[in-house]
Amino acid sequence: MAQSSMLISAYPSTVKNGPEVELPYQIKARPAQEDPTRSPSYRKVSPMMPSQSPSTPKGVALVTGAAQGIGRAIALKLGEDGFDIALVDIPAKKVQLEEVAQMLKLVGRRTVTTYADVRVETQVKDMIADVVANLGGLDVMVANAGIAHPNGSILSTSVEQWDATFAVNGRGVFLCYKYAALQMVAQGRGGRIIGASSAWGKRAIAHAADYCASKFAVRGLTQSAALELGPHKITVNAYAPGPTDTPMLRAQQSPDIKETEYAKEVVDATALKYLAQPENVAAVVSFLASKESHFVTGQCIAVDGGTTLS
Repeated sequence: MAQSSMLISAYPSTVKNGPEVELPYQIKARPAQEDPTRSPSYRKVSPMMPSQSPSTPKGVALVTGAAQGIGRAIALKLGEDGFDIALVDIPAKKVQLEEVAQMLKLVGRRTVTTYADVRVETQVKDMIADVVANLGGLDVMVANAGIAHPNGSILSTSVEQWDATFAVNGRGVFLCYKYAALQMVAQGRGGRIIGASSAWGKRAIAHAADYCASKFAVRGLTQSAALELGPHKITVNAYAPGPTDTPMLRAQQSPDIKETEYAKEVVDATALKYLAQPENVAAVVSFLASKESHFVTGQCIAVDGGTTLS
């Protein structure tokens, strides 16, 4: 792709309390009929449907970056699947996080909301301890939180920007994997650890050096952890979203700006010619969290509409 001076991310930047990433273009989703999940004949079961009755929980799942976008969709999907959910995000996302908690409670799921900075080891340790104390254990860890910067050119990226990106996307995922694994090993009943990589962690693009490198790092960490934790019946996998229609991405668009050539290129780079919805990514995570995925480990599953092919 040319002119790749931006990154699509479902998560707010937590660096130096700065603003969310501003996307310097507009992306429009393709017409509804081109996305089968938007077809009138497609019925999506809502996790808020009052007709659904509570059931014995499958276990406890923790999702970081759960207040919006992909993280929100994952939390709701895992709740729909029958997990009790620990919701984690930064304090600035308290209102959104509480809304997700209320949606889960409507279907009888137990929830706990925790505010933590995944860059900080003590906060991640306390996050795990809080979840165990309130929900009784940990069976699924989804290390979803991440950040992106609008310009990651190798020529202009500062050491500070590089370190800031890796602090969340690299160290944050590592800490979540480590302390989730310690808890799961101690429990002795196996588990699922799942991390957020990216399509750009499978095939890099220009002008995104820090982001691409951090997401490639998640893949390496995932493979190494899978080999180490396999004997404990803990699977470790990652998901790699492509261009995804998230609230943060939409919020950056101006309604009076026409779709740019770059935006068209982002969508046209997919084989399917439309943006993913957060629920598309959540469906893959749902499988990776399930008992049916017990023989899948060390993998990074692309959810990118054919942007990357392997």
